[in-house]
Amino acid sequence: MAETLAQKLENSNLGHWMQRFESFMVFIGIVGPFATLPQLIKLYFTHSDHASGQSLVSWSLFATLSFLWFTYGLVVGKLPIYVGNGLSMVMNLLMVVGILIHAGMTY
Repeated sequence: MAETLAQKLENSNLGHWMQRFESFMVFIGIVGPFATLPQLIKLYFTHSDHASGQSLVSWSLFATLSFLWFTYGLVVGKLPIYVGNGLSMVMNLLMVVGILIHAGMTY
């Protein structure tokens, strides 16, 4: 049977190196979504009157895509994928809710 690309990667030196740093990648998956925090602070606390300048469609798509990646991470059992995307999904949904609260249905 032919070896898949994922199997080739796991058996390579790069794959062994990446497996050793999985906990670091979980850390990255946790820290990355918090890049949305400045947007959330502006939306909820400092500049809520500018909520109509945010794209409801974009943030909704980000939330949907994060949900799909979160689900995929659960299915394949890859902690960095589902942790990072689960947090991203929550942050993106908070943006969607904030836009709906402060600006209503916008584009």
